[in-house]
Amino acid sequence: MKRLALPLLAVALAAPAVASAQDIPGEFAFDFSVGTDNRSKGASKSEGDPFAMGSVEWGLNDFYVAAEVQTIEHSIGADLEPQISAGWRPEAAGFRFDLSATHKWYLNARPGTDDDAWEFTADASRRLTDRVDARLRFQYSPDSAGSTRSWTWVEARGRVRVHERVRVSAAVGRREQVNSRDYTAWNIGADVRLTDWASLDLRYYDTDVANPSAQYEDALVAVLNIGL
Repeated sequence: MKRLALPLLAVALAAPAVASAQDIPGEFAFDFSVGTDNRSKGASKSEGDPFAMGSVEWGLNDFYVAAEVQTIEHSIGADLEPQISAGWRPEAAGFRFDLSATHKWYLNARPGTDDDAWEFTADASRRLTDRVDARLRFQYSPDSAGSTRSWTWVEARGRVRVHERVRVSAAVGRREQVNSRDYTAWNIGADVRLTDWASLDLRYYDTDVANPSAQYEDALVAVLNIGL
């Protein structure tokens, strides 16, 4: 439980100092999450165990920088993943884009292992109707942590607002990796806005991996998100 609290504690301690900087232009946002499994690109980053995440983002016009830390269980022994991102969110021709570069560190990894990585993301989303939107995501890393080298992830997602506070969504993606497993993953679920600052996401994940380990096996995952 102590390890799960670290991401939330780090952001909570930083919040008063950032919030007191009244002369800084732009806007700050804080996010906290706890969940039953840390899923990314359809696979578990926590070997099916609970996780915690905390982040802070500063934005000015369409540009932003963010810092985040989350608990993980990586094969190289790492149990914490801090990261720093910079990105741009322009709009054009009815599309909203999110283009970012992220550098990740894997803390407490075994000595001699590859314990950092770059990740580049390009999202294109569009509102199709008042209730329906879609997003296409492309991600690339030239050299991931551990023994994995370069990889790509392509994912399509659709969402439907079925209630003022409820959205149902589904996504399917494909990951191709050098020196690691290729797989297809999908998920379906709903996010419910509990208050103006809290939401709950309940989602089923699965992959096409035969005889999967905890990293790739199917799971029903619940995540509580708090945004300030």
